[in-house]
Amino acid sequence: MRKDDAEILKIFEFELKFLEDGGYGRSPRAPWRASYVFEDSPTCINFDDSTRPHPCSECSLMEFVPPQFRREAAPCRFIPLDDAGQTVDNLYRSGAQIELEEALACWLRKQIEQMAKREANANAQAPEAHGQGKSRR
Repeated sequence: MRKDDAEILKIFEFELKFLEDGGYGRSPRAPWRASYVFEDSPTCINFDDSTRPHPCSECSLMEFVPPQFRREAAPCRFIPLDDAGQTVDNLYRSGAQIELEEALACWLRKQIEQMAKREANANAQAPEAHGQGKSRR
C-alpha cells in the first residue's frame, strides 16, 4: 500500500467515525446552518480556519473529485457518492441531511473496504515479489 493510500484510509476511517459520532450535527460555531460534509470535519486541511490558508488542491480527497470540478470553491462537494453520480452538492440541493449522511456513510464504508482489500492483496504478494517467500540454501 502506498503511503498516500494509507493516509487516505486513515482519513476515511476517521471521517466515518466522526460521522457516526454525530460530528455533522449543528455546530456551536454556526448553529444557524447544517454542518458542511468534509469542510466542517477535522479532516479538512482548512478546518477551523476561516482564512483557508491551504488550497484544496493540497487535499488528499482531490483524487476522488472529477477533474471538471477541481477548480470549484469546495471541490469535495462534487465527489460522487454512489453509482448514480449523486454528490454532496446534489444532496445539499435535493435531499435531507439524513440522506446525505447515509450516502456518505455508505461511500466511506465502500472506500474503506476496497482499500483494505487492496492492502491485503499487496501484503499477500509482497514476500513473493521480494524473493522472501522461498528458502535459500
